[in-house]
Amino acid sequence: MAHAQTVTILSPVAGEVIPLAAVKDPVFSAGMMGLGFGVQPTSGDIVAPVSGKVTMIAETKHALGFTTPDNNLEVLVHLGIDTVDLKGTPFKLTVAAGDEVKAGDTIATMDLAMIEKANRQTTVVLAVTNSSDKLDGLDVTTGTQTAGAVVATGRLNANTFNAKRQGRLPKAGKYDQLAADIVENVGGVENISSLIHCITRLRFYLKDESKANDDVVANLKGVIDIAKAGGQYQVVIGPAVTDVYDAVIKLIGPEFSNDSETAKAVAETNAAANRPDTAWGLVKWGFSNLIGVITGSMIPVIGLLAASGILKGILALLITFKVVSTTAPTYVIISAMGDSVFYFLPIFVGFTAAKKLGSDPVIMGIIGGVLTYPSIVAIATKGKVVSTLFGMGINANFFGLPFHVASYTYSIFPMIAGAWLASKLEPWLKRVIPTVLRMIFVPLFEVVIVSGAILIFLGPVITIFSTGLANLIVTVYNLSPAISGLIIGGFYQVLVIFGLHWAVIPIVANDIATTGHSYLNAIISATMVAQGGAVMAIALKSKLANIQELAWPATISAFCGVTEPAMYGINLKYGRAFITASIGSAVGGFLTGLMRVNMWGFTGSLIGVTSFVNPQKGIDFSFYGFLIASLATIIVSFTLTWMFGFKDEDAEAVKTAPKKRHLGQVA
Repeated sequence: MAHAQTVTILSPVAGEVIPLAAVKDPVFSAGMMGLGFGVQPTSGDIVAPVSGKVTMIAETKHALGFTTPDNNLEVLVHLGIDTVDLKGTPFKLTVAAGDEVKAGDTIATMDLAMIEKANRQTTVVLAVTNSSDKLDGLDVTTGTQTAGAVVATGRLNANTFNAKRQGRLPKAGKYDQLAADIVENVGGVENISSLIHCITRLRFYLKDESKANDDVVANLKGVIDIAKAGGQYQVVIGPAVTDVYDAVIKLIGPEFSNDSETAKAVAETNAAANRPDTAWGLVKWGFSNLIGVITGSMIPVIGLLAASGILKGILALLITFKVVSTTAPTYVIISAMGDSVFYFLPIFVGFTAAKKLGSDPVIMGIIGGVLTYPSIVAIATKGKVVSTLFGMGINANFFGLPFHVASYTYSIFPMIAGAWLASKLEPWLKRVIPTVLRMIFVPLFEVVIVSGAILIFLGPVITIFSTGLANLIVTVYNLSPAISGLIIGGFYQVLVIFGLHWAVIPIVANDIATTGHSYLNAIISATMVAQGGAVMAIALKSKLANIQELAWPATISAFCGVTEPAMYGINLKYGRAFITASIGSAVGGFLTGLMRVNMWGFTGSLIGVTSFVNPQKGIDFSFYGFLIASLATIIVSFTLTWMFGFKDEDAEAVKTAPKKRHLGQVA
């Protein structure tokens, strides 16, 4: 029976070899960087502890990484403790990243006297950073040793041993290049104060956020997005965040894993330093952050929204051509498939917004469930109005406090606001509630407080605001259909961003219910067409596969009357595209109002073409006006977006950004 193979590791420096637990750095001594040992050096000559490739050299020269060719062990040699602040002065390297070395080769020297004079520890630490995957154990011989002496023997675990025998070892250093690119584009190691991570994202505390190249970082392969919150520069990675975090820490050094209180102080300082100092700067900064949170919260469900939009469009066609009846079980089943993601959108947005803002996703998902709970929905839609206040019906009370329960199905903004509130509330609750009680009482208080804040305060405020907007829209339309078409067309999709458009929908529904038609809905339909025209231009213009994969379904969905995938996934995310789409909306709305285009159905955009057929007279000028306005809308939004609204560099800044020297290179 074959025994598991062993590997040997040399002492990188002459001195006293000590157990890893004796190293005076908690990150190393606790084994967070992997199995290893420390050496109290008596000489400054550093040798390679293993044979292999130099895969990493820190910008400040205080850390080197090696990968062995036979077993893909990743070995880190860290020169001194807290020596990153010395900016490389005590170290002279004779190797560069990419060099092949043999165990025992001289690779560097360190000036021990200079390090001691700077009140830093000279301890050299060696750690096998992937030992949890590769090794069953590491036996270390302590005591005085010479540089290049065998001081550690590692036992390969069964998986690695068998994989090696079968010639299928995984590629080493999978995330090393991504880590190097991230560090380089957040301003380099000298711009990093500390780094932590959560379940999906790296959370940097930077000394100066303006030095970070946002576009480059956001478009690195392996990075989903970036966010800035609470003084943190957050790089969204996803499930591989722990691996990427390990690769970054291996690159910059474990001393950047500062404790939470230090990190918090750094965060507050950075937040104050990076906040704009002018009123207009604050407005732009706040609006930019808000749009970033909204789009970031919606991105994970964009595919579902697009698919549901297409399904709703197909269902509209089936009804129009009388393939199915609205009372048939077939209709109910397909409608549930297409409508469920919208109906329960607060649950999904609560989860994704919480991940974006740093609160508990599961708790926010539950709060979304509170808002879509059938009894709450029944109060909002069928509840008895006992009085009115600021134009809204008072239909409920909470311990005697009267308030208005709004309808939250299909809503987005209340959940984002709730997730923000939860992100502030959670840390406070965890500070004041004893550890043994947190598991129960943090979720309890959070659900009660955030749900109550949305239902009793935020919902009524949004209702008052949206009702006022709806009344303003009706007033403008009554003054001049053409001017109102221009204004409503240009700004209606802005209302969609914040969920305020739901105050207009009842007006449309009432028009159709009482008169059988709605001029206002015809203008709204043009805004849907415009979003589709803009995203179609991006789908055709872009050469990037990830943009096309999102833009084409979003185009179909917009033309089927669901614009959220186009807006949140593409147009709003790249800013100018939403503006060019809104200009197209304004043109389409103006023409629709000018030609007095009428609409007899509820389904809009191109899929709703039959809604513009007069049920009494058949095809009349409203039908032709719809075609003319839609064609003009598509031409304007498509052309402006193609020319001014988007270019691949917006989504792939890496290709056009100036290339900097990589961290592993030496001058």
